[in-house]
Amino acid sequence: MGHMIELRAADGVVSEAYVAQPKREVRASIVVLQEIFGVNAHIRAVADGFALAGFLVVAPATFSRIQKHVNLGYTEKDVASGRALKNQAEALPAPGVMAEVQAAITHASMASRGKVGVVGYCWGGLLSWRAATRLSGVTAAVTYYGGGMTLPPERDAKPLCPVLAHFGNRDPLIPMDTVEAFRAAQPQVQVQVYDADHGFNCDHRGSYDAAACELALEHTLGFFIDHFGL
Repeated sequence: MGHMIELRAADGVVSEAYVAQPKREVRASIVVLQEIFGVNAHIRAVADGFALAGFLVVAPATFSRIQKHVNLGYTEKDVASGRALKNQAEALPAPGVMAEVQAAITHASMASRGKVGVVGYCWGGLLSWRAATRLSGVTAAVTYYGGGMTLPPERDAKPLCPVLAHFGNRDPLIPMDTVEAFRAAQPQVQVQVYDADHGFNCDHRGSYDAAACELALEHTLGFFIDHFGL
């Protein structure tokens, strides 16, 4: 369904992105932000799913400034490689990979001539929260188990658009006390908690939970439709 394109950030850096087009008239657009495993088969499938729901989808390769063509699986070796790439990306001088996210938002807006939502998973969930609190052109944002966003200073950032945040109550990487602290600090954010582990949305992982995945997607699509005015 989709294909790769090139995006050019404001500083001239060229990166890759996966674009999925809906078969019917575009309703709006969604930027999908990857985990630490690159724009892999799972992220492309997520993008294709949103396209089937009627959205134009752009999934930028947010490791492009560090390494091109990252496409990892979910073995222990892949996890180690992804974490190393993430650490390098997080160490980049500002705006770092957010320049690629902004380029994707701008491309999505121009391509669809409509409103743009952002959704991210794991590290992408953190990037989605940063997009909601720092970037322009975002109508609504959704985060899935965004590591780091429940801790200062991210927890105390001010969102510039409506945000829906998904968490799992059995996630060892995001303790529930930090989720409750985030909820208290961000009363305007819709927080949904599922009886699930980290990565519950990814059917390539052992922590996949079909019921939580389906319910979270229902909430996500409803949230975007409401804020897009569709």
